[in-house]
Amino acid sequence: MKYKSYPETFWKQLNETLAELKRNQSPLVALFDADGTLWDTDLGENLFHYTIDNRLVELPPNPWEHYLELKKKNSDPRDAYLWLAQIYKGQTLEQVRKWSDDALKSLQPFPVFDDQKKLIDVLRNNQVTIKVITASITWAVEPGARFLGLQNSDVIGVETLVQNGVVTDQKQGVITYRSGKVDGYKQKYSDPPFLTVGNSEGDVELLEFSTRLRLAVSAANREDRLYKSEYQLQEIAKSKGWHFHRYI
Repeated sequence: MKYKSYPETFWKQLNETLAELKRNQSPLVALFDADGTLWDTDLGENLFHYTIDNRLVELPPNPWEHYLELKKKNSDPRDAYLWLAQIYKGQTLEQVRKWSDDALKSLQPFPVFDDQKKLIDVLRNNQVTIKVITASITWAVEPGARFLGLQNSDVIGVETLVQNGVVTDQKQGVITYRSGKVDGYKQKYSDPPFLTVGNSEGDVELLEFSTRLRLAVSAANREDRLYKSEYQLQEIAKSKGWHFHRYI
């Protein structure tokens, strides 16, 4: 699919902000949500589908429905996001990462938003530290980050404890959902971001964390279950004077 490009006003303000921050020797950090923001798919759920289809681990009957019910529980999806990591208990991290790579390869072509690739290239050329913050499990998103020229270590997501190279079902760190995205970043890094980018209403706290530029993006059509959440963030962005963009 051909996606609409960012307006020149965004690029102009980005370049002006970068120049100013460099003059002032301020920290150069950008934080991106992953699924629906960097690419037009959900890598966490894609890995789960791949796991189901290839019967890679033991799962309950009707695993997709089980996951959706967990997401609805108490109107809080955090347990569901953690469960997507816990299902790999007993597997080596090396094996889970290989499955993640294979799951990404099953998406042909991988639907990265062209202007996000361009944006990340511009930021990297300006020596900006880039981190990806996701409510998906870290290992599912790592291949997507590498596709964009980043490293596994640049991804902060939902994880369970890994002991001696083997995945356990013990929660590791915070669940990086909503305010947990900011908390997850703060647990590892101290410099605040000057740019934050997200696509859903669950990214409000992430976008508010920025010191300068905030960008809300959207690609879901009206039939997509993400449309309402993306629409809400677009409306919030308009009301607060943030940058906002519809890819379609």
